[in-house]
Amino acid sequence: MTDRLPQTDRTRHRRLADQGSLDRADLDAILDAGFVCHLGVVIEGRPVVVPTVYGRYGRELYFHGSVASRSLAGGTPVCVTVTHVDGLVLARSVFEHGVNYRSAMIHGVPRKVTDPDEKLAGLRRLTEHATPGQWSYARQPSRKELAATTLLALPLDEASVKIRTGAPDDADGPDAELGLWAGTLPLTSVWGAPVPDPALPPDIPVPAHIARREGSEHG
Repeated sequence: MTDRLPQTDRTRHRRLADQGSLDRADLDAILDAGFVCHLGVVIEGRPVVVPTVYGRYGRELYFHGSVASRSLAGGTPVCVTVTHVDGLVLARSVFEHGVNYRSAMIHGVPRKVTDPDEKLAGLRRLTEHATPGQWSYARQPSRKELAATTLLALPLDEASVKIRTGAPDDADGPDAELGLWAGTLPLTSVWGAPVPDPALPPDIPVPAHIARREGSEHG
């Protein structure tokens, strides 16, 4: 049986409902394909949107920042978005142009992670989400660094998912007679060759978990 996302007043698909999905697997796939989200929060009566890295673990999303960051205070409602652009949809008329995309919008109240073991596990999840294998390769956080870091956990209980694929929608309209090219222009992101720190001694090789990502697609 498909695990369905609950519909709420904030997640109901009112526009372009045919692009909406209630399949939790679609939400997980969108989150797992990226590692940067945009965190929207109201601070002192003003909206602020902050880009930050994240990591998914089960039905929670971890994200972190400095303890001095007002956007990471926790305990107040937030909106987190993740979007992947898969291409441009170029129609015969400008009005019908669009984007092929996958997006997730998550609402909720994040909790501040204070348990030391969970905090360390959450930071590991963040690191491994972006670069699998890096946590065990690099030096792990010191006690001082952990104290300077805020980690929040947002439940994935209230989310809106939308996905758009395919060709333009004007092939069966009067614009089809214009004799203009229409179609899609795909967009892909590919990891490049690792660039060493200029201060790195030349005898230190690129670790395998990083080297093998060269040339692979991201997202």
